[in-house]
Amino acid sequence: MSAKRTLHKGWHVSGDEAPMDVEWIPATVPGVVHTDLMAADLIDDPYLDDTERELAWIGRTDWIYRTSFDWTSEGEAGAWDGIDLAFDGLDTIARISLNGTVLGETVNMHRRYRFDAREAIREGANELEIAFTAPYAYAEAQRDRLGDRPNAYPEPGNFIRKAACNFGWDWGPNLAGAGIWRPVRLESWKTARIEEVVPRVAVEDGRGTVDFSVSLEKAAETDVDLLCEVAGHAATARLAAGVTTANVRVEVPDPELWHSHDRGDQPLYSVAVTVRQGDEDLDEWTGRIGFRTVELDTEPDDDGRPYTLKINGEAVWIKGVNWIPDEALFGRTDPARIERRLRQAIAAGINYIRVWGGGVYESEDFYGLCDELGLLVGQDFLFACAAYPEEEPFWSEVEAEARDNLARLAPHPSLVTWTGNNENIWGWHDWDWQGDLGERTWGAGYYHDLLPKVVAEVDGTRPYWPGSPYSGTRELHPNEQAHASVHIWDVWNDEDYTRYRDWKPRFVAEFGYQAPPTWATVRRMVSDEPLEAATPAMLWHQKAENGQGKLQRGLDAHLPPVRDFDDWLYFTQVNQARAIRLGIEHFRSLQPYCAGAVVWQLNDCWPVTSWAAIDGEERLKPLWYALKDVFADHLVTFQPDGDGLKMVVVNDSAEAWSGVIGFWKCSTEGRIIGRVLVQMEIDPRDTAVLELEPGAVPKDGEFLLTGREDFPRATWFTKEDKDMNWPKAQFKAEVAVIDGGVEVTVSAESVLRDLCLFADRLDPDAVVDKALITLIPGESVTFTVTSEAIAASPELQQALTEKPVLRAIND
Repeated sequence: MSAKRTLHKGWHVSGDEAPMDVEWIPATVPGVVHTDLMAADLIDDPYLDDTERELAWIGRTDWIYRTSFDWTSEGEAGAWDGIDLAFDGLDTIARISLNGTVLGETVNMHRRYRFDAREAIREGANELEIAFTAPYAYAEAQRDRLGDRPNAYPEPGNFIRKAACNFGWDWGPNLAGAGIWRPVRLESWKTARIEEVVPRVAVEDGRGTVDFSVSLEKAAETDVDLLCEVAGHAATARLAAGVTTANVRVEVPDPELWHSHDRGDQPLYSVAVTVRQGDEDLDEWTGRIGFRTVELDTEPDDDGRPYTLKINGEAVWIKGVNWIPDEALFGRTDPARIERRLRQAIAAGINYIRVWGGGVYESEDFYGLCDELGLLVGQDFLFACAAYPEEEPFWSEVEAEARDNLARLAPHPSLVTWTGNNENIWGWHDWDWQGDLGERTWGAGYYHDLLPKVVAEVDGTRPYWPGSPYSGTRELHPNEQAHASVHIWDVWNDEDYTRYRDWKPRFVAEFGYQAPPTWATVRRMVSDEPLEAATPAMLWHQKAENGQGKLQRGLDAHLPPVRDFDDWLYFTQVNQARAIRLGIEHFRSLQPYCAGAVVWQLNDCWPVTSWAAIDGEERLKPLWYALKDVFADHLVTFQPDGDGLKMVVVNDSAEAWSGVIGFWKCSTEGRIIGRVLVQMEIDPRDTAVLELEPGAVPKDGEFLLTGREDFPRATWFTKEDKDMNWPKAQFKAEVAVIDGGVEVTVSAESVLRDLCLFADRLDPDAVVDKALITLIPGESVTFTVTSEAIAASPELQQALTEKPVLRAIND
């Protein structure tokens, strides 16, 4: 017998040290203090203009949350053997009191806590208080005690088990605060309760097995029975008095296998564990699993060391993105928002999400949706871009955090790898840490000793890799491109994006290129007038070191001079899309030697100029459309080959690709001056390479482009747009109203380079189905715009056919 009750109502928060009167204002749980202050009209939205600048005091203030609740023993004195307060997430340094009795303290945002409330709870009204110590006060005290350690940012985030990005990042605001950021419950139980269930799923010779590792808490030494069930199959075990753990195997003959969405279906099986005594059910745990195998092939070969992920024995080319927390104010991330983001990823052809180590272990909603949608997940342990102390209390906290999350996430078939950290091993090698550290610990003990041990003990079914990047051995430089995973950041930081082609990596876990968000997001983000690239609020929402200068360097190398903010916004977004497309096309042309590319990054946590494909207001930047093209199952790309040119054709589908691929050689004016037809027969999951004859290679000022059949158009240009001497864009555009929106058909009368339709300028909720279209004279394209507002307005429909809504590079 058990009862579980959420305690999410009636909360208030107070901060005595705040610079304004904050005395017991209403608080939302789950939530964070920033949103409570906003709801009380005590602070402005930190996402707008430079409001963030004014809110640093929040992370240096202690906060107290209180609520009251009624409780009764239901007339049966002593009916419950256990009464616990369970917290799924407290951010971060907290003291929990019930009716004035301190139940315990927490020092870790990333793990669950449970406190015995039997001695403190009383009949009738009860007062629950959670007192949070300012995160800066705790972290700085630990830094002073243990000695400073290198950090990529001048913040103490490596001295507290709290999301590192909460202290600011090169794409995110510093909104370090406090709050009850995940659910809180009062749980009552009798005789025994289930403390933990870890289902270890395996498939061998067509037979599925689930080994349940079950831990109980018992109120007394007594016999209880376990029933473990998987989709109609069951096994039982008796736990005698004094025994609180059991391992129970359930076999499932011929299970359907779970695959990523691009390789098959996602069958999920319900699982349940029940603890009983006699005919009475005492407690139950339920979940879902999927049957699949996962291997990470990192065995050295003649070329170095691969990093190839295999699901159900089949190598999967990783079309990946990095994931950061989808909201800087974590309490505002709800299941609907997560589902929208993950469905946007699926629609772009993405099959893999890397949950980055500077954020959080995501919610059950996140991993459950990845299970349903067929998205593979690589999970970092939460260490990023800093040296972390290994002394107590951190060693014990890291172990408890790892064990908790390994157990919590074990059921999810989408979760396929664990990685020790983000860039910390690289940082130790290359970021001048060693002189500053001396003999002080920096995290190596976590990545090479503690975490692999705990992964093997708790999970035992998923591969672990010490870091991202990491080359497989401590003797090698961790970012050695012939060995396992690499991060490529010299391109954005120092070099032109065409230098991606100089890399020959086995697996790219990070690479990216910046651009500002969409127009509608910019206009809500800043109120600067007139709006320019370097106005104060625009610069506040550019967190990268010399970010504007790096954007300008890319514009100068590739595109005509910008004339106004509209040009700057469009050109920088196109440049971002082109950079990432060029990189991915190159990496895919190297497969299977290169086994995947994980773009930095899918999403933003607030409105900002960043590397994201989807901005902080959930709108699609041109990069998203480029990902949709370049991650397609069928890809054609032109690649340099010495002094010549080759065409690489990639078939990542389960069927052979047979047909004719045609491409044209064109003059600057778009006149076709040569045609080539190639009969191709490409096996499933295979690549073909065709070296172009000298006559097919375009000369100075000419370009190549393929037809537009069942694969995204491939192009090759002999000059950059700034030097190409394009004719001015000439076209006709027609608008037709359809159900739920409009269709805009553009017919080219000249070359149209990277044609885009920015309907969000007219309706912030408008969505367009395509972007970055290059046409030659005589061709046309139809954009579908989903927007009731535009469908109802002839004036807006006319605006769809004109600048700055309809753009081409040569307009």
